[in-house]
Amino acid sequence: MKFSALLALAPLVAAIPGSKQASSDASFSVMSARSASPVHLLPLNAAGSYFWLGGNAQTYSPVEGIPESNQTVITAGHYLDVVVPGGQAIYVDPKGALRFTTPHSAYEPAGSSDGPFAYTPGTSFGHWSYTGQGASGFMACPSSNSTATVRRGRRAAAAPKYQVFAALKNATVPSGNVADCIGFDALAIAANGTTPTWEYI
Repeated sequence: MKFSALLALAPLVAAIPGSKQASSDASFSVMSARSASPVHLLPLNAAGSYFWLGGNAQTYSPVEGIPESNQTVITAGHYLDVVVPGGQAIYVDPKGALRFTTPHSAYEPAGSSDGPFAYTPGTSFGHWSYTGQGASGFMACPSSNSTATVRRGRRAAAAPKYQVFAALKNATVPSGNVADCIGFDALAIAANGTTPTWEYI
């Protein structure tokens, strides 16, 4: 099937009840806020089915005119702002990690949580939060693979050092100790009018 034919199907998929195709309404990117910490003012990015503070988003587009992007844009509270049919949902897995569904799949591991996620617009910055499973927002946890590289196109970039989790006391974090994690406010920066990428990978 040609990619132009797939692109033509995207609006139809969005209209299917229960579809995880996102809308571009209320799109935003996220920046962490935690004064005097190593995660202060780092961008939230989607890469390798997880979310990280710092680094770049990993995206792919097979369609001319739909750009790849190095930033992550969220829409409708808990979806990635994408064109790929079926969309890509954001969820918290059973270990507490903030994740996103892979393209062309709505699969989430058993015990995952779809929310509630909440986006609150603001005059300068809005806020994005997660209160499912008794969480109090998000936390950034030192990653065990902080010296690894993440492939983006033909170039390699240093992997971000902090993986994002729901702020849960019983989260299974890379270091094994939740006390190593840093809670942060997820500042939401309006991104309406940006062009969605095809998919995050």
